[in-house]
This record gives sequence, structure tokens and C-alpha cells, in this order.
Amino acid sequence: MPDCHVIGVLDNGAAGMTRMALQLIRQADLLIGSPRTLGLFANEIRPDARREDLTGRFNKIPHWVASALKQGRQAVVLATGDPLCHGIGRYLMEKLGTEQCAVIPNTSLLQLAFARLGLAWQEAQICSIHGRDAGEWNPDAGPDHGLYPLLRKIRRQQLLAIFTSRENSPGRIARMLDAASLADRYEMAVAERLLQPGERVFGFMSVAEAKQRQFADPNMVILRPVSPRPAEVLFGLEDDAYRRRKPNHGLITKREVRAVSLAHLQLRPDSIVWDIGAGSGAVGMEAARLCPDGFVFAMEKNTDDAAIIRRNQQRFALTNYRLTQARAPRGLEQWPDPDAVFIGGSGGELAQLIDIALARLRQGGRLVMNFITLENMHGAIDRLKKHHADWALCQLQVSHNKPILDMQRLQAETPVWIISAQRGNQ
Repeated sequence: MPDCHVIGVLDNGAAGMTRMALQLIRQADLLIGSPRTLGLFANEIRPDARREDLTGRFNKIPHWVASALKQGRQAVVLATGDPLCHGIGRYLMEKLGTEQCAVIPNTSLLQLAFARLGLAWQEAQICSIHGRDAGEWNPDAGPDHGLYPLLRKIRRQQLLAIFTSRENSPGRIARMLDAASLADRYEMAVAERLLQPGERVFGFMSVAEAKQRQFADPNMVILRPVSPRPAEVLFGLEDDAYRRRKPNHGLITKREVRAVSLAHLQLRPDSIVWDIGAGSGAVGMEAARLCPDGFVFAMEKNTDDAAIIRRNQQRFALTNYRLTQARAPRGLEQWPDPDAVFIGGSGGELAQLIDIALARLRQGGRLVMNFITLENMHGAIDRLKKHHADWALCQLQVSHNKPILDMQRLQAETPVWIISAQRGNQ
């Protein structure tokens, strides 16, 4: 048996421990834990045992343990609940290995929270924001924000258990849902101070109610949709699903062109996408739906169109999409390197945009451009040739049926040229 044990503890101390776990704590020469967890076992720890506070010193734990084991001493690390469920267990097992270290789990706080609510949890997904202060979420935040992993999971899961912190609290989660236009779609339950004096469990409440309440720390949030969420249509939405400027002045990539352009982008679930000249936002927003683990950075120079894009983003509650109102290429240097770039409008800067896209695309990345004029199409081809880029061109001609008396005819839409290029080994 290894001489180091990572033991899960709860706030009821020795009363919540197995006989074997208590015996290991009593025999240990070195005990590592937070002041709170060490205090729970003050009457069980040997007076001559060495104690170490792990607060802010996680990286020292493997050294403390290794030194103790070399001296033939037994070490115990006290962790909360199940150490391998968003706890310190994973880190220590990676550093020490199963030959030196064993984990003895306790009931996790997740299990307790679901038990208090009388909910089955086998289908729940887990997310932890029990880290540094992430700050408040805002619609202009990006994938580097500390709350973004939580938002990404919320969009994809029907039942979510969230490990919180004092700063990243239930109230902050509620405000985030409100800022992301998701407040009316979800409800929250909160379990606070489990197994401690003053334990309270709040059943499911609206996000608006959660914003107004104060919750004691530590706590855990259970989040679920107000009603079962149907699977979303990922792309190919009707043009009328998007708001645009009226009458007929709003720029939008029509559905058939949108579908073919997205196919040429060859998106993956985690793709980083640029949408330049976003118009009404249709291409970028469907890319965001196709890339739930990725992110779309969109740019539109026209003030009225940018306002329409923001309304469309709110309508679809997209959290992996961010709009910058600017004239490209200004601001592109602040974006991460993309896996795919779509240029729907260039504002007279086509050559420079192609240069930047080919320079910034990741290996194997795709550039897709739409044109309705011969001049812009030829300009793009000439620029791609100067870069010796691998490119291809197709023309898309779409006709839709229209009534004529009691019969139907086909009415042609404006032809669109779709040019695609791939970043090679330049």
C-alpha cells in the first residue's frame, strides 16, 4: 500500500469518515491541508505530526510528500469531497503516480447537492469556476474570460453542476446569464454550507430572483433549462430568420450561398473564425453554431448594420460570437490567429485583407470570399496568385420559384462567385 494518501473530507469531520480513513489520519507523520480541513481533525492528528498549510502552495505538495516518503514517513493530504472531482487529486496523481499515492474519496459536494434537491445526477455535466476572480461577464468578452468555459457548457447541456467560489458566485452567474440574453431560458438552485452549521438549500428559482439574493459561501449551483431545449438547427436558416435593414438595404449572404461558403470553410467544432464585412451576421452566426468549442470574431463598419448584428446575436443568444464595429483591417491585430476567414465585404481594402488573412491563418486554414462583381473577383485572384496560394473558384447561380397566375416560374438570383484558398507551408 502506498505511504501517501489523498483523503476526501467533509465539513462534518470525523463523523463523515470511514474507519480506514480515520486510522490513516491518526497514523500520519505529515498532514497537508487547508487550515479549515486540518482543524476538522485537530483531535485525531498526532501531537508530534507535522502539518502544512497548502493554501497558495499547491506546487510544494509533491516535494513535501516526496521528502516524507524518502524518510520512511507516512503522508496524508486532506481534500474536500472526492479529490478526483475538480479537486487536487488529479494534480497529485500526475505528479506522484499510483505507486506512491492512493486516493480515498468521500461523498462529493456535487452528490450532496443533488441529494438535497432529490435530483438524479447521472446525466449532469460538471463545471468548476472555483478559481481566480473571473470578473463580470459582458457581451464583448471573449474566449479568454474566466467565465467563458461555463457559458460554453451551458449552451450544450441540459443539467449542469457548478462549483463556485466567493468571487465567482451564484449572483455573478445570474448576471452573466442576463448579459448573455439567457436569463429567461434557465433556472438555478443553490446549496450552501453543506454539512456546516447554517446549511441551506434553495430550490430552483428564476435567474432574476437569484440576482437579488445573497448566498453564503461555500455553495454549489445546479442549472437547468426552464423547459427541455430542442436541438438547434445549426446552419441553413431561412434568410428571414435574421433581422436586416429595410427596405431591402440590409446586406445578407443568402441561404444557399451561405451553406456553400460554410462548406468551403471546412469548420471544426473548435475553429476560430473571422467574419469580415459581417453585414447582418448570418455567416458568422451559423459558423458559431457549427463551432460550439470555437469562437467567431466578426467585424462590420456600418453603424446601422452593426446594430442589426447585435440584435441578431441577442436573438440567437450566441455566446461564442463577438462583434467589433470598425473598418477592417483596423483591429484585426488584436484577434487570435484564425482557422478560417470569411470575407463578405472588403470596404475597398480587399488586397490588404487577403494579405493579412494568408499571413495570419493557421496551418491548413481556409480563406473564403464572396463576390458579385467581376472586378473584385479578378482582384482577389490576382492577389492570391502573388502569394502563390492554392485557390479554387466556383460560381453559384440560384433560382427560386415564383407564382405567375396559377402556375410557377423560376426567378434567378444574382450569381455569386465563391473563391476559397488554403494556407499551406508559406
